[in-house]
Amino acid sequence: QVQLVESGGGLVQVGGSLRLSCAASGRTFSNYAMAWFRQAPGKEREFVSRISWNGGSTYYADSVKGRFTISKDNGKNTVYLQMNSLKPEDTAVYYCAADRYPYVVVVRTTTGSYGYWGQGTQVTVSS
Repeated sequence: QVQLVESGGGLVQVGGSLRLSCAASGRTFSNYAMAWFRQAPGKEREFVSRISWNGGSTYYADSVKGRFTISKDNGKNTVYLQMNSLKPEDTAVYYCAADRYPYVVVVRTTTGSYGYWGQGTQVTVSS
C-alpha cells in the first residue's frame, strides 16, 4: 500500500519555474515506478513524465521534454517534478502516481497502469 501527497503547486508567470514534490508513505515506495500526470479544466488527465523504480530511467511527454525533469529520492520516499520555462498551457492540476505493480520496467503512460494516486496540486501559469 502506498499513500501519496503532492505539494509545491502555485501561481507563476510565464517562463517561471516550480518544483513539485510527492511524498510517499509505505515501506515499498522504492520498488515502484512513479509518474506525474496533469488535468486541465474540461480535459482528460494526461501523462507528463515517468521515472523507473530505481530512478535509472526517465520518460517525458513531448509537450514537456526539455523543460521538465523528474527525479526520485528513495531515501526520502519522495518524487519531484522540476518545471522550468512554464507556459500557460501547463496550467493544470498535477497528480503523482505509483505504478500498479512493483519493479515494472516498461514505460507506461496510461492512467490505468497506476494504482495509487495523490490528491493533486494546482499549477497556474499566468501570461
